[in-house]
Amino acid sequence: DKEVRAIFLRLFAQLFQGYRSCLQLIRIHAEPVIHFHKAAFLGQRGLIENDFLTKVLNGMAFAGFVSERGPPFRTCDLFDELVAFEVERIKAEEGNPPKMIKHVRELAEQLFKNENPNPHIAFQKVPRPTEGSHLRVHILPFPRINEGRVQELLQEGLARSQGAPAATRGDKKCVVPAGPPVGKFI
Repeated sequence: DKEVRAIFLRLFAQLFQGYRSCLQLIRIHAEPVIHFHKAAFLGQRGLIENDFLTKVLNGMAFAGFVSERGPPFRTCDLFDELVAFEVERIKAEEGNPPKMIKHVRELAEQLFKNENPNPHIAFQKVPRPTEGSHLRVHILPFPRINEGRVQELLQEGLARSQGAPAATRGDKKCVVPAGPPVGKFI
């Protein structure tokens, strides 16, 4: 699963290499709008006539990509690092399958670590029940739930959440690296 995701991560890093240089921040509205200059991107890459890439750039998924990844100051992730620092490595590995596979496995490991920061907690062993444990008499039946008490707890939780500040992630925001300049797609 993670290796397939790593392959797609590499593909999109190559495909969108230099996209940050074609972002325009428009400040005529109360809130800034980020616009992607498609013609400049396709022209710099020498892919003006490429129907596939044109359709990708015109899609809703890419519009969402630009709105999420366009701000110059946000939390960076593995994709940003690939686009900024690893595109040349990816190009160099194209003729060398063992190096490419090694890089894919490294990326897959990073993806796994990002999703499971504490793997020892996620894979705790549960002891197998002893033989005949289901026949024991001393097991008490599960208590009945008091519906009134459940409603009280829900109301208390809602009251607390309305007065509490919005939850924030612990990720540190930083300036997104621009990466290497746009080059021809080979």
